[in-house]
Amino acid sequence: MSFKFEIINKESINAVVPLVEKLNNNRISYEVLEQRFSEMKDQNYECAVIYDDDKLIGVCGLWFCTRHYSGRSVEPDHVYIDEAYRGKGLGKAFFKWIYNYVKEKGYESVELNTYVANAPSHKFYFNEGFKILGFHFIKTL
Repeated sequence: MSFKFEIINKESINAVVPLVEKLNNNRISYEVLEQRFSEMKDQNYECAVIYDDDKLIGVCGLWFCTRHYSGRSVEPDHVYIDEAYRGKGLGKAFFKWIYNYVKEKGYESVELNTYVANAPSHKFYFNEGFKILGFHFIKTL
């Protein structure tokens, strides 16, 4: 296995949609995700991916901003690694690559949200040194 981490070209962004569909248990249609990614790619957003040779096996969106309490910050979003590749240290290697990438861009902190019911991700992020800062609320309009 030859893993490669990179930022996907904005014109190729729809390649990540099938992985994000799996992340969301197909609750959001391909068409809706495709439309949303077409908007996201033109915002303060980049998409990191993992390839095993030529096969796309992982994705992590990166939202860039400046916050009064954390400075120049990046928010990893919709992190997903194909089930067949989990438990092998790939997530740790991917986040190490992400930390280095965003640090080189001049960002000083990483913060994220994860679903309350996703206990395996909580363990992963605690092991990565993340601390719980608050709650994330959403209201659909």
